[in-house]
Amino acid sequence: MGMGVDIRNKLAKRAAEEIQNGMVVNLGIGIPSLVPNHLKKGVNVIFHAENGITGMGQSPIKGEEDENLCNAGGFPVTLNIGGSYCDSAVSFGMIRSGKIDITILGSLQVSQKGDLANWIVPGKKVPGMGGAMELAQKAKKVIVLMNHCDKHGNSKIVKECTLPLTSRECVDLIITELAVFQVTDEGLLLTEIFAQGNLEDIVNKTQCEFAISENLKEIPY
Repeated sequence: MGMGVDIRNKLAKRAAEEIQNGMVVNLGIGIPSLVPNHLKKGVNVIFHAENGITGMGQSPIKGEEDENLCNAGGFPVTLNIGGSYCDSAVSFGMIRSGKIDITILGSLQVSQKGDLANWIVPGKKVPGMGGAMELAQKAKKVIVLMNHCDKHGNSKIVKECTLPLTSRECVDLIITELAVFQVTDEGLLLTEIFAQGNLEDIVNKTQCEFAISENLKEIPY
């Protein structure tokens, strides 16, 4: 079951709090693309797209799209003053050399160890992994925004991923419509709960054990 717009924006707003002034940030498609709308005032960020844009701006006004300017997901974008274009080889060179401070991605599953599975459901056609493998391995911080459960009600936070992996032990932070988890060397740590949720619901909908922070916070909903 998909999320409503308000919930998607709540997740994007929480993720935006992780971004600091001057960072280079890569955004996945879906919920992560909403993050720029929630940046704090005065935070200047360079948004990077692996198809060759550095300094990506907001979505264009309807009717003013440039058919030659899109993000890695094929959606129209704008370019900020001072932004630049490059070919994919240079763009991926930036990723592989560790120039990306944060990547914010969607996912199909995340394990308690931070394994990421976000590119294919077996038997379904997809265009390819894209830049997810490089971003997951080389970005300094990997944040996942996703539904807590899939459309069948199965937890997407699992003990072991059953879907093909994108990368092992790469995720640092998981944000769902219910809660926020940090991935630590000891496993998952529940640090925040959205105000409409409760601990029992999170336990029942999470397919692995997790620790609870002594400073557990409630996020206004």
